[in-house]
Amino acid sequence: MPLDAQIESVMEQVAALGFPPSHTVSAQEARSNAKARPRGKGPDVHKVEDIKIPSDAGPIPARIYTPSDETSLPVLVWFHGGGWVVGDLESADATARHLCNESSSVIISIDYRLAPETKFPGASDDCYAATQWVSENASSLNADPDKIAVGGDSAGGNLAAVVSLMARDKQGPKIGFQLLVYPVTEMNFNTKSYIDNAEGYQLSRDGMIWYWDHYLEDKEAANNPYAAPMKAQSLQNLPPALIITAEYDPLRDEGKAYAERLKAEGVTTQYTMYSGMIHGFFGMASVVDKGRAAVKEAADAMRKALDV
Repeated sequence: MPLDAQIESVMEQVAALGFPPSHTVSAQEARSNAKARPRGKGPDVHKVEDIKIPSDAGPIPARIYTPSDETSLPVLVWFHGGGWVVGDLESADATARHLCNESSSVIISIDYRLAPETKFPGASDDCYAATQWVSENASSLNADPDKIAVGGDSAGGNLAAVVSLMARDKQGPKIGFQLLVYPVTEMNFNTKSYIDNAEGYQLSRDGMIWYWDHYLEDKEAANNPYAAPMKAQSLQNLPPALIITAEYDPLRDEGKAYAERLKAEGVTTQYTMYSGMIHGFFGMASVVDKGRAAVKEAADAMRKALDV
């Protein structure tokens, strides 16, 4: 279907800012430009607290969103998008607030180390360490250690898939659900969705090449399943998944392919492609109806998987 009218309006507002494409500037300038973009304000939540999670590589900043004073709540560890180069707790704030209220769950947003200052596997190591800490400290967070989910959008979806793999491989935290929103699953710039949506829809093919180049030390690392989860020899025994993609997104086909492979290897998997949408729409729930619908679908799927 054609581009959604609400999405067209958002794209016009972004274009009016006049920022150059990320792949034509430095990582520092890309971050500054991203922070200068208008952000839809998320809803009020019961409680928000900034903390530092200890790890072997140093403290990891995080933000806890708590929906109520109830105890033994489900908990979602959330990893923001931004191509492993851009993004922070502020860029994820509105999405975390929507997810917190819609799912009645504790959301813990993780400010992992970014590339190129920290190359792979820094981000995935941070996200796994944070998930371990949440599992070990769930009760002090009003959360149930047996109802832990991981999730993220774009590069954050990649990290959520990777943390699920790491937890399985290392006999680590028990993860009950993975929410993968237009996830990066492999370094392949020649899928149909990459060709059809190479430019003009916020995320571009050239932009993704730039992000991968910043994230990986060398091309060989793209064969490591903890960088590209589609490269894993097996996807068996992973948590139930919801994978959400957008019609006008270069990442659409790799998200669908990952969903199909999960299903083929026995993992309970739900896949939804939102027509008329672009990369980033999940984070536009304050202004885009289908963004709100996707957040509701994610919240419902998580609660069902965690048997809430």
